[in-house]
Amino acid sequence: MAIIEILKKCATDYDIVISDDLAEKLEIYGRLLKEWNEKINLTAIKDDEGIAIKHFLDCLLVSKVADFKDGMNVIDVGTGAGFPGLVIAAAYPNVNVTLLDSTGKKLKAVENMAEEMGIKNVKIVHSRAEDAGKMPEFREQYDFATARAVAELRVLLEYTLPFVKKNGSFLSLKAAIAKEEIDGATKALQALGGKVDGLNEFTLPGGDKRVIINIKKISQTSPKYPRPSAQIAKKPL
Repeated sequence: MAIIEILKKCATDYDIVISDDLAEKLEIYGRLLKEWNEKINLTAIKDDEGIAIKHFLDCLLVSKVADFKDGMNVIDVGTGAGFPGLVIAAAYPNVNVTLLDSTGKKLKAVENMAEEMGIKNVKIVHSRAEDAGKMPEFREQYDFATARAVAELRVLLEYTLPFVKKNGSFLSLKAAIAKEEIDGATKALQALGGKVDGLNEFTLPGGDKRVIINIKKISQTSPKYPRPSAQIAKKPL
């Protein structure tokens, strides 16, 4: 229970409540994360304190920014080891969470962890974001998209905003360089139908800075986006 004890102690400083149900799920998550990490590279953070603060608490900070309501649809783009999507699913059992990643091995681990945690409100999707973003079953179907430290913001916007419905939001979980990234993403925001709706800054126990950028979807994204990944990398918006 070391991970959960650390998390509960730290969460009170952010007015985040860790219910018994959430604590039980995250305890299993923490244990399995370490077990899976011995087989495949899921995270460089392996100690209890790091998992509690830099993973679980970091992901739960989205609750300070987003108003997740029952029945909403959330997609976590590039979910990796399940951050923040699987944590959101654990905290909000009545929200539908899609975990998207292009790496099958990671998704296998995430699927196993979700099953062991008893989480029923997740859907695992093995696909590249630029492909899934063109598919009708995913395109502009989500109230929220999330991504955590996946890419530079102007690149990330092209991968994520196509999933978000009009008046929905993309939550980008970043380190403290976010302001510079926002300045460089003006053209991408205009092209993709997004607008910065908030910049939420936090300091984790230990001093690490975190920023959650709230991007509001104000108009539909042109069908020409997302472009193939090679084009996005070669010529970002």
